Amino acid sequence: MQKYSEMNRDQLLVLRKELEQQYADIKAQGLALDMSRGKPAADQLDLSMDMMDVLGSNTDLKCETGVDCRNYGVIDGIPEAKRLLGEISEVDPEHIIIYGNSSLNVMFDTVARSFTHGVMGNTPWCKLDKVKFLCPVPGYDRHFKVTEFFGIEMINVPMSPEGPDMDMVEKLVSEDPAIKGIWCVPKYSNPQGYTYSEETVKRFARLKPAAPDFRIYWDNAYSVHHLYDEPEKQDFLLEILEECAKAGNPDIVYKFTSTSKISFPGSGIAAVAASKANLDDFRKYMTVQTIGHDKLNQLRHVRFFKNLDGIHAHMSKHAAILRPKFEMVEKTLEAELGGLGIGEWTTPKGGYFISFDSMEGCAKKIVAMAKEAGVVMTGAGATYPYGKDPKDSNIRIAPSFPTTEDLEKAAQVFVVCVKLASVEKLLAD
Repeated sequence: MQKYSEMNRDQLLVLRKELEQQYADIKAQGLALDMSRGKPAADQLDLSMDMMDVLGSNTDLKCETGVDCRNYGVIDGIPEAKRLLGEISEVDPEHIIIYGNSSLNVMFDTVARSFTHGVMGNTPWCKLDKVKFLCPVPGYDRHFKVTEFFGIEMINVPMSPEGPDMDMVEKLVSEDPAIKGIWCVPKYSNPQGYTYSEETVKRFARLKPAAPDFRIYWDNAYSVHHLYDEPEKQDFLLEILEECAKAGNPDIVYKFTSTSKISFPGSGIAAVAASKANLDDFRKYMTVQTIGHDKLNQLRHVRFFKNLDGIHAHMSKHAAILRPKFEMVEKTLEAELGGLGIGEWTTPKGGYFISFDSMEGCAKKIVAMAKEAGVVMTGAGATYPYGKDPKDSNIRIAPSFPTTEDLEKAAQVFVVCVKLASVEKLLAD
């Protein structure tokens, strides 16, 4: 296929006319499709419905230590929940705290507490002139919203298939004590689906930050979210806490996880794995904040999944639903856009997103055109701090929520919008 950039003006004008007709035909269909968020589809939620029958009025509701899960108490999680989430997080139960339903909530609280009370005895951030965070880009929009909410200055760090630019991370962190953290989605990253290399993880563990209260916010949201069952088709991520301990940096990382896209989003279990010193610091505020999280939900999850083998078996069912959707979108992108020189995209082995990079200056236009044609996508720029993509090129594709039939329609709408926006860009230039 001829690259659009190699076409002369007359060829582009003819092509634009054809694409405008295709776009008009699409708009006439009156579509109303949503690819804006990485939400599990209804058939994925159905996979966990038997969990609702695990606890009943005649069920023994005591955890393994004999605590009545209906009552107050056990501030940091019942032992069997620590064991299960510990297996998911690849840490011992003593290195994990179980929270409520949302890991994002825990991240927000952690930043807020750092502002009001500081980290492990260090100066509260609210008393500092400047607080900064490193933000691998493109990245997770909700992470960036948290730091923006607190007025933290965010610094873009470019991503590659190996992870963040570690030369840049090491330099900035070692030189500037105002840098207090970095957001990371280390496995099947949002939105690119990249997994940090072993060398990247080891370099994170060996960081020498100028700030004693610098922390890596390691959001391992997709630790077991493979699209393929074969081990050779799954990404491997080195365990960060162990590497930090080896490097003499045991306190440098907070490792967040949840079952939100394993069981029910909004009704799962969240957890933080960290060093003993960090967890002791967390428990100080927890004793004031709560008398305990939802132990019945913890018990429900443990009795349904039982162990890590149960989690993997369940995630294989999720993969069977998600895999055809991802493959269909990737096949459509390749068939319609391959070789045209107007876009590049990732082909992840897990997670919930495909990252698409258009020609510079086209992303907002593509997303706006798609919306006008009846397909809602994540806002262009959302994958960058402050919603500002300097190249206006990155678009996050979320294939999970629509039905396969609707997704196929949405993918066709998307490629027509990419083609038309690209032709108009070339004609304008």
